[in-house]
Amino acid sequence: MGSIAENTLDNDLSFDEFDEENFPRPNDNDFDSVIESAISRRGFLGASLIMGTSAFLLGTSSFVSKAQAKSTFDFEGIAANTLDTITLPEGYQWQTVVKWGDPLWSNVPDFDHETRGNATSQEKSFGDNNDGMALFHKDDKNIFVCNNEYTNLKLIFGNRASNLPENDDDILKGMNAHGISVVELKEEAGKWEIVKDSPYNRRITPTTPIELTGPVRGHDLVKTSADPEGTTTLGTWNNCGNGRTPWGTYLACEENFNAYYARPNEDYKPGDAFARYGIGGKTRGLGWEQLDSRFDLGKEPNESNRAGYVVEIDPMDPEATPKKRTALGRFKHENAEVVISKNGEIVVYLGDDERGEYLYKFVSASKYDAKNPNHDILDEGTLYVAKFNDDLSGEWLALTPETTGMENQAEICVYTRQAASAVKATTMDRPEWVSSNPKKAEVYCALTNNKNRGIKPNKGGDETPVNAANPREANKYGQIIRWVPENGDHAALTFSWNLFVLAGNPVVNKTGLQAGSENINAGNMFNSPDGIAFDTKGRLWIQTDGKYSNEGDFEGMGNNQMLVGDTQTGEIRRFLVGPREAEITGATWSKDLKTMFVGIQHPGEKGQGESHFPDGGNSVPRSSVIAINRKDGATIG
Repeated sequence: MGSIAENTLDNDLSFDEFDEENFPRPNDNDFDSVIESAISRRGFLGASLIMGTSAFLLGTSSFVSKAQAKSTFDFEGIAANTLDTITLPEGYQWQTVVKWGDPLWSNVPDFDHETRGNATSQEKSFGDNNDGMALFHKDDKNIFVCNNEYTNLKLIFGNRASNLPENDDDILKGMNAHGISVVELKEEAGKWEIVKDSPYNRRITPTTPIELTGPVRGHDLVKTSADPEGTTTLGTWNNCGNGRTPWGTYLACEENFNAYYARPNEDYKPGDAFARYGIGGKTRGLGWEQLDSRFDLGKEPNESNRAGYVVEIDPMDPEATPKKRTALGRFKHENAEVVISKNGEIVVYLGDDERGEYLYKFVSASKYDAKNPNHDILDEGTLYVAKFNDDLSGEWLALTPETTGMENQAEICVYTRQAASAVKATTMDRPEWVSSNPKKAEVYCALTNNKNRGIKPNKGGDETPVNAANPREANKYGQIIRWVPENGDHAALTFSWNLFVLAGNPVVNKTGLQAGSENINAGNMFNSPDGIAFDTKGRLWIQTDGKYSNEGDFEGMGNNQMLVGDTQTGEIRRFLVGPREAEITGATWSKDLKTMFVGIQHPGEKGQGESHFPDGGNSVPRSSVIAINRKDGATIG
């Protein structure tokens, strides 16, 4: 086996840093754009600083005062910390439900902290780096579905001196740790646990057959030597956020799919279309191309066009073939927020999690009928991209052959980023999770950060000037934007918007935009909002995936955390602090709303012994799903 390290970048790089190293953008915009941006930035920020965090910048005029609205919080906010455990408010408790390597069948051995398992055991055990999740209910059954986004090489291959796969079994073990885990859960005596051998238990991995549906199905761009018809692909990986449909299916969203395709033959040049998606440089060192020619760009150049989609899975039918719904576009999907328009169309909001990329929505061509649902309703419709105007208005720009200049809808759905660039949508600060308020027609999106804002263009060369929706140059803290569709109709093509919160550090930055908005203070400050989700009470849960150095610009912020926002008053309280080097991501509730399930992803991600969560001692840190409930048995969501 050839050396994997030769074509591997530093394993400590985040996915965004990985892309920067592979495909560096120019350090400066062109001269005219710099001058224009500087003038507009000076005018915009000058006015903003004079008014402080005013209604113009943050829409605070839409908040109801605390005196007018009864608080929806039933806990006192907790302090930030750097402990290697879960910290919750008084009156709450947590337990570990499932973690990386836990067997889903009784004939599979328990996780081995020395070897970290093998390909066979991993194929039948809970995957690694759990992210988006949902709990489905059928009679008295609880079917839990969870994305297993990626693997930390220093942990899964920590039994190897190289921290890399060293044989074929290692490579296959890494592959099998990716994908989706479907597992039945049960609660007995207040304890949640796996139901081993349940007929619902299932692992969907990078080798599982998946059907291509929608505009891309059968197109020349997705035909390969193994699939000359362009209708069936193998596997899904790097699934980040998720969605769920009114007809009871799960949507897994492929994000950083690009880092898995290698170019062993240096003479092969992938071209600009590949570069826009970060495909064609070095890999993250998993070595998949050594076992499967699909991941060798020189051998299968079309294969990467078959990844980067939303995958629909029926959790109640273990025999059902998952489907890649290509009409929802191809990019680095974060999650898929599904709502129903006033007229009955299915609307899906989608973020592309990369610096300077875009926010999208899909509107189905047909209407949803709950009594006789069309299970292929996501295959036909119109894909739109968002334009945010500085006057707090916005519009959805249709991506069609007429508006983009592309030949057909299939091409648009393969090269969605290029289509969005063609209609000159607004480049955003890494659109992460999108969530819709169940109490009224308004939608929120976490814009996690963007060190290139106002400094570098995106991969397509689109400028990223400072603007009202993305108001800070080299944005290190992030913000949450919200919009209200015209007439409360999610299918409408226009909307009004404002910023719900501008994250920041008022301890380090006493004034100005880096201090954050008025609803940020020393007791609730955070950076890099990532996962967001509404509960049934209309409270917005905010999860972070940011800097946990607790130093410099991030002094006092501690480990990554989960907060709760009152969207009426704007008040935000910290509810949870996670263990060291972990991201807090994914949220779902039990049927009785007494348990909230939360993901703890990549604790100890740097592999230097900072974390041993959740088992303690000298154990290997393991991504986990925890259950949170109130000690008095009251509801939590």
